[in-house]
Amino acid sequence: MPTIVVDVMPKAELLDPQGKATTGALERLGHGKFENVRIGKRFELTVQGEVTEAVLAEVRQMADEILSNSVIEDVVAISVDGVAVEAR
Repeated sequence: MPTIVVDVMPKAELLDPQGKATTGALERLGHGKFENVRIGKRFELTVQGEVTEAVLAEVRQMADEILSNSVIEDVVAISVDGVAVEAR
């Protein structure tokens, strides 16, 4: 069965408190070369049957309306079995 992955990240212009805390923790643990950590969400959807354009359209709609909050987040990537497809 194919797996569709949807990646959602906070909008670049918004503060990411979780990412900022992780950046600080990495620095305290001796990993100071890594800056500006951003933390997002990953959704894995297993599909019964073939992934058609209709299925992808449904996933895009779900990503925009349910899986992400368009005020503070962007859908940054959608892939099918590791192959990127157009998110919008």
